[in-house]
Amino acid sequence: MALAKTRSVALVGVEGFVVDVEATITSGVPGLHLVGLPDTALSEARDRVRAAIFNSGESWPHRHVTVSLFPASLPKKGSGYDVAIAVALLSAAEAVSPAACAGLVMLGELGLDGRIRAVPGVLPAVLAAAHSGCHTVVVPAANAGEAELVPDTKVIPVSTLRALMCHLRDEPPPALDEDDAALPVGPHPDALTLRGRARRSDLDLADVRGQADARHALEVSAAGGHHLCFSGPPGCGKTMLAERLPTLLPPLESSAALEVTAIHSVAGTLPPGRPLITEAPFYAPHHTATIPAMVGGGSGRGIQPGAASLAHHGVLFLDEAPEFQSGVLDALRQPLEDGEVMISRSGAITRFPARFTLVMAANPCPCAAAKDVDCRCPPAVRHRYLSRISGPLLDRIDLKLELQPATPAELRYDLEFAESSQTVAERVLLARERTAKRLAATPWRTNAEIPGPELRRRFTPPPESMAPVDRALRLGSLSARGLDRVLRVAWTCADLGGRDHPAAEDVGLALDLWTGKRA
Repeated sequence: MALAKTRSVALVGVEGFVVDVEATITSGVPGLHLVGLPDTALSEARDRVRAAIFNSGESWPHRHVTVSLFPASLPKKGSGYDVAIAVALLSAAEAVSPAACAGLVMLGELGLDGRIRAVPGVLPAVLAAAHSGCHTVVVPAANAGEAELVPDTKVIPVSTLRALMCHLRDEPPPALDEDDAALPVGPHPDALTLRGRARRSDLDLADVRGQADARHALEVSAAGGHHLCFSGPPGCGKTMLAERLPTLLPPLESSAALEVTAIHSVAGTLPPGRPLITEAPFYAPHHTATIPAMVGGGSGRGIQPGAASLAHHGVLFLDEAPEFQSGVLDALRQPLEDGEVMISRSGAITRFPARFTLVMAANPCPCAAAKDVDCRCPPAVRHRYLSRISGPLLDRIDLKLELQPATPAELRYDLEFAESSQTVAERVLLARERTAKRLAATPWRTNAEIPGPELRRRFTPPPESMAPVDRALRLGSLSARGLDRVLRVAWTCADLGGRDHPAAEDVGLALDLWTGKRA
């Protein structure tokens, strides 16, 4: 009885588990049998592997072949096991030495002609392999860039099964035809409903006419990671402002960049030619998006990240927020509090990171009239429309502003004198550096991440600065959760102003921004 083993990786969300792929050839009815909870795509590997082996010039063993995926209790999904199965089978058939493939982790989908196609999730899979002590991985050539991001790991990029077999046999590589180039990963279907991916060089905050208060709120949001809600008539600049928020954010730190890239790798939405995402992502799902599209879910290919996770360490923009289904909006309450999405399915619980900055924009009424005099919506209709954004969700929004259309003088204002994104981004970066220095001994990096108990215990402003919130608490216009959010914004205002502690004007400004009275 011939027995051989290779390894691959099973992904559950963005968490990977090393899987032993064992192949044995025994007496019995000829055929390939897969065991170990394979899904439909993986069960079809027997046909892909057979055709790929034939078209790569190798011999197919006309005997009973059993391929086991261990651990057997872990569900296996997708076509990324094809290469590991093919090499284990050929090794069991003595076409290559078992010692040559022992310890290798192999990823990739096989085409019928023997090409090794790119697959999603290579970065988290290689990270899981390295964490398990496997430091040599075989990946499709199209995925080599993201695999090489993992330190202390030897990456073997291959484009065909024939080339891989030559490598394992220490033979010269075969000559490549023009058609042997590896195929790129296609976009995840849910990504087609999402608009934008990262900051664009043609967007600049200087393009926005007027709206001084909104521009300042955008700066506070970028400096502290605070959630933001704009309301106002059409044409006042809500969408323009939101789309320019990523231009104020600093580049992602190395650890954050790996997290964001891993999520996009699993979703299959990595930008072509950019194996590492270094800029804050920007996602704007359409208002018809479902709960799975927003927070993640699905079946078949496995649980996939939603817009909330694809916007991790970036901006999630909900334009026309009242048009979203109320259940979709309320599904964001957990990630807003916890910074992650937890999806429970039968036999599995998947967690996706989802620490994003939420920006919402809303018209004051369904008719979206540009002027109040043109609106014919009764007060009850206007109230019912805006109440589609629930109170608990609004309570988690740090900054609320009601915008008015720009005046004729502001529209004629020379844009050369308007502050650019680069100018504001420099102030944001300085403020974040002050925040990081103050929070150096903590696990948090922005003011919005500080938990309420720690905020009140270790980061309470001086008593003389608390007069505005004390008055609001006595009047009942400020809740305990609201107090925490006001204090977080006050610290951000102090960081932007270069002060060591929030002053009374910082607390007052934070209170106005939270209540939405500043416009």
